[in-house]
Amino acid sequence: MSLSTSLPVPSAAENQANALPLLQARDLSVTYSTRGGSLNAVDHLNLDLQRGEVLGLVGESGSGKSTLGKALMRLIAPPGKISGQLLFNGSDLMALNETQMQHVRGRQIGMIFQDPMTSLNPVQRIDEHIIEAIRVHYPEVSKAEALERARELAGRLGIAARRLNDYPHQLSGGMRQRVMIGLALALKASLIIADEPTTSLDVIVEAQFLELLRELKNEFGLTIILITHNIGIVAELADRVAVMYAGKIAEIGGVRDVFHHPLHPYTQGLLKSIPNISLDVSEQTLYRMEGTPPNLIAPPSGCRFNPRCPHRMPEICPVRVPPLDVIKTDDAIEHRAACWLHIPHDAPSEQSKDKLNQ
Repeated sequence: MSLSTSLPVPSAAENQANALPLLQARDLSVTYSTRGGSLNAVDHLNLDLQRGEVLGLVGESGSGKSTLGKALMRLIAPPGKISGQLLFNGSDLMALNETQMQHVRGRQIGMIFQDPMTSLNPVQRIDEHIIEAIRVHYPEVSKAEALERARELAGRLGIAARRLNDYPHQLSGGMRQRVMIGLALALKASLIIADEPTTSLDVIVEAQFLELLRELKNEFGLTIILITHNIGIVAELADRVAVMYAGKIAEIGGVRDVFHHPLHPYTQGLLKSIPNISLDVSEQTLYRMEGTPPNLIAPPSGCRFNPRCPHRMPEICPVRVPPLDVIKTDDAIEHRAACWLHIPHDAPSEQSKDKLNQ
């Protein structure tokens, strides 16, 4: 029996579900219990991920990007707790027990972790990593068939077959990252979550990695969430970009629209902080946002960015939380921003102000 024939065939119900977004997060929160109180690393987040798209997830360190990526696979360990609804292919992942969820991880949702050197087992050869991943999920597949699948993946990823006998420390950073991609693809997952996949790579290998990811997306019809600090690779690879701040999505839309016409002051600040290589160094000064990210145990009231915002409106921004509303549509892609600068509103009443201050 080959691996390809052992993979499940989509049912009629699954085919009907294909008309829906691949992933839907509704009111998704990740809460950690700390000595200082409850910390919402992801706070009542809503997100739709369309099939075949690449979504870039950007923001400062501590904004909740990696936590969101792990939450989508239900990999949050105690004292963390996930709440809300998480629909994948129309099925609620939050309703699955841990054994059922283990069948989803790898088979349907794969993950490329930040540092492949710490994610790979140092005492296992590369082929053993891939064979184990396949046979844990499909024990009926023989070791020889799994090895053939490993060789097939290695060839597709530009890894010489002889390197499958190597241990992780014998490979370069770029090769180890290719192995991580291979592990994510070994079971033909439809969604790949790439968490800072280029952190350990130099710029040349990074460019090769991104080109490989683009080719694999087109060949396998992958849906990808690309979590990164590097806005440049989002501009190059992603279809849409979501900007996270303090556990919430501040802005989301098509890459071209968000980068050329950012709506949220936080997004504007991120983009202004990137050096412009077309200008001489002496002609530019890097922008620096005032203040620091908030304490999520006791976040600011109203808009969480309001203490740092240069366009802060005292009568509304610290009083009411802005919804992530559709501001405009570009090329049939909705451009949403959670900012009172773009959302019609009435000034809050004195009663609502008094209630907030109690």
